[in-house]
Amino acid sequence: MFVFCIRMEKREIIIAIDGHSSTGKSTFAKAVSKKYGLTYVDTGALYRGVTLAAIRAGVVAASEGSGGNILDTILQGLSLEFRPTGIERASELYLNGENIEHKIRSLEVAGHVSNIASRPAVRNYVDEMLHQYGVKGGVVMDGRDIGTVVFPDADLKIFMTADPAIRAKRRYDELASKGEKADFEEVLKNVIERDHMDETRETAPLRRATDAILLDNSYMTQEDQMKWIEKILEEKWGLSPI
Repeated sequence: MFVFCIRMEKREIIIAIDGHSSTGKSTFAKAVSKKYGLTYVDTGALYRGVTLAAIRAGVVAASEGSGGNILDTILQGLSLEFRPTGIERASELYLNGENIEHKIRSLEVAGHVSNIASRPAVRNYVDEMLHQYGVKGGVVMDGRDIGTVVFPDADLKIFMTADPAIRAKRRYDELASKGEKADFEEVLKNVIERDHMDETRETAPLRRATDAILLDNSYMTQEDQMKWIEKILEEKWGLSPI
């Protein structure tokens, strides 16, 4: 999900984008933040950061009942923050002072993030951080339940999706570009399993809001997607890129 908070006259407009994994939400959000002069907040990275901490503590396979107390303890001592890289508005995630930007993009973290993100304590932890960013405004947020839970009264809601095989290929290429070894079938399995976990979890399941506009980018380029959102912002709110 993404949230775009753009100050217009005396009020802020909030655009929430929910969607499946590997639909290019982060890339899309970064492009919009740059074009409209907003600050990008990678909310998915926050869940991945908590997941990495859980993996290191050895609780990723624990059920909510057996691992809940340990996870609560982890959250109490957890410090996640985005620090600027000095490149335009880009930022990277730090865990208790350690740069974990590359570590949270691993297939291992991806395989456990839906399980950890489904825990109520984790979602409350991240949602509180998102609310703080939302109050400041002028941000682009990338996550899962921004339009349905964090900001349910968003002015514009968009649900991003794409064919699972296409999303798996994107994820596979991303891993390969970083020099990581990956098996396409394994990546595809991970994408499908994550969809199921995201959509069926008890707390804040991934779903398309009834008033959300569908954006299926299976066969759209990044340029196509930017033209799509620019047209909506121009026609509905008269907004133009900076």
